[in-house]
Amino acid sequence: MFQEAFKLSDIAGGGMKAAKIDGREIAVCNYDGKFYAIDNRCSHMNGSLETGTLDGYILTCPLHYAQFDITTGEVLSGPEKTFNLKTYPVQVERDSIKIDV
Repeated sequence: MFQEAFKLSDIAGGGMKAAKIDGREIAVCNYDGKFYAIDNRCSHMNGSLETGTLDGYILTCPLHYAQFDITTGEVLSGPEKTFNLKTYPVQVERDSIKIDV
């Protein structure tokens, strides 16, 4: 079931923001005008990805610089024992960004 996370105006192009939906922390990212949702906690040491950096589709963790593809959740680089992250379907309706958890 899709639930509203943010308004479109809440996340500028190239930006991201974390939402808590059904007890899950999800980072919502705006890449090239399209929105993606991915787990907000790094799979290596549980760092908050919202405080990391987003460069195109690459999200970098601020703790040990693990990098993830926001479109797939795949680990692109990082310390040993860094795993892929879960992604979530995103739906945009009028001015709302909705996530299906």
